[in-house]
Amino acid sequence: MRAEATDGVTVTQTDDVVRLIREVFDADDIVGVYLHGSAVLGGLRPHSDLDVFVVARRRTTAGQRQALTDGLLAISGDGTPGEALRPVELTVAVQDDIRPWAYPPRCEFQYGEWLRDAYLRGETPEPEPGPDLALLVTMVLRGRAPLVGPEPGHVLDPVPPGDVVRAMAAGVPELLAELDTDTRNVLLTLARIWTTLATGDIKSKDGAADWVLERLPAEHRPVLARARAVYLGDEEERWEDLLPQVKPHAQYVVQEIERLTPGH
Repeated sequence: MRAEATDGVTVTQTDDVVRLIREVFDADDIVGVYLHGSAVLGGLRPHSDLDVFVVARRRTTAGQRQALTDGLLAISGDGTPGEALRPVELTVAVQDDIRPWAYPPRCEFQYGEWLRDAYLRGETPEPEPGPDLALLVTMVLRGRAPLVGPEPGHVLDPVPPGDVVRAMAAGVPELLAELDTDTRNVLLTLARIWTTLATGDIKSKDGAADWVLERLPAEHRPVLARARAVYLGDEEERWEDLLPQVKPHAQYVVQEIERLTPGH
């Protein structure tokens, strides 16, 4: 399966990402390469990242991590308005670190455009605990979208729902810290967390926004409605007119998330 947005640029970019992975890893080191995120949750939108997950057999070397970073800087869009290339989020995990599943698992490598400036300064992603892998693996299993290798169900174990909840709750403080600099993505991600905790379903970002908008008090709807419209390409990215409402909206959604988080 390919990304559901089948424009030529996206297909070519996906092929370039797979080509880079094959160049950096020996063939027998790759268990599988999988799409996840928006590509398998309703289709890519104008502001969607291209999310790719690599399951490897062995730990990466510093040279491999540097080669991945350098290669992705060249083929990943930086989010500039009007740019044809999509931002790429590439995550690598070693199969033995996530199967059998244990929380929190080790993330071997993760590239994301929010850290482009750090990469350009010479920093390279290092292995570290990756609670977010709980959600990522769940999306990979649900999406069943291999780019290389077998169906993900033959490679990955299901993640207990409780660990998905733990991972989502653990990520909220970091999200709030990025509210001013990555407003749209933070608002939509908070909406997805609330939706998943309440329903047990992982929806697309715009689908989660639809669910949350039906449950928000009127004074908190304009902020999320704007984030959804920008994500779908229906409006330009601007927040000046809604800036006083952004933090109160986020605080309201976080309260709902906390209410649904066990043990909070």
